[in-house]
Amino acid sequence: MLLTINNLQVCYGSQTALQINDPIYIEEGERIGIIGSNGAGKTTLVKAVLGLTNYKGSIRTSLKPEQMAAHMQFNHYAATMPVKVIMETILDTSIRKNTQLQELISYFEFEKCLNKRYPHLSGGQKQRFTIIMVMMQNAPLTFYDEVTSGLDFETRQKLMEKLSNWYKDKANTLCIVSHYYSELEMLAEKILILDQGRVIDMGTKEELFGKYCGRSVFIVDNTDRNHKLLDSYMKLAAPEHLLAVSCPDLDTERKISELLIRENVNFKRSDNDIEIMSTNAKAVYYEKEGAVK
Repeated sequence: MLLTINNLQVCYGSQTALQINDPIYIEEGERIGIIGSNGAGKTTLVKAVLGLTNYKGSIRTSLKPEQMAAHMQFNHYAATMPVKVIMETILDTSIRKNTQLQELISYFEFEKCLNKRYPHLSGGQKQRFTIIMVMMQNAPLTFYDEVTSGLDFETRQKLMEKLSNWYKDKANTLCIVSHYYSELEMLAEKILILDQGRVIDMGTKEELFGKYCGRSVFIVDNTDRNHKLLDSYMKLAAPEHLLAVSCPDLDTERKISELLIRENVNFKRSDNDIEIMSTNAKAVYYEKEGAVK
């Protein structure tokens, strides 16, 4: 087991920022997506594993500190020199002599940025710069914390495609913190759902989707007409502007699809929608918690 977290508690003053009661296991080569709203405890968890914040409990790993790398949400570099100099100084190497660094610079199309100063880089260029620095460590365990925060949709998509393709056949273990569901659908195999510092659930995308959503879901606009059309089918928790219907089996899926097509209703059918899955996981968690209380 690469990493085991158990009975973990992180407090800031009198406030509990993170409470993990049941063990969390991370194995070599896994791709873990960590999801939750602001204040859920995502970054706090990363900092605890990296030893950047005090905690109570147990974090066990066979890795040395230098075998873990992290791309944190906010990064700052010297503003008075070209990023090429920063890169070579921090990595203690020469771009001209380091083929691995040359490969990463080329892969992320960063050649034209090398002579710029960090403040003059665009948001996407800044992220690519830090990603290159992180990837050069080739760490067995790497954390990416909101790696595309603040970027436009197209830039986010291109960057995540680059990351996904780079790690496709590599053994590195990745933990990706993001509030963009599409990014986790692209990169993550397992999902850890956090909310208000608590673990809602953890498992593979397929396990969690089946547990909370069924075989598949149909998602349509939340209108009175669509409510009436789908009145006899099981509704799931969903964002306010959407209506999500669960399909427990293939026959139900067929009937709903035929109905929506016949009534000319635009719809999305999914068997891996992380937003709907996580929304319903939280609903079930708090319903059970209320019942226990």
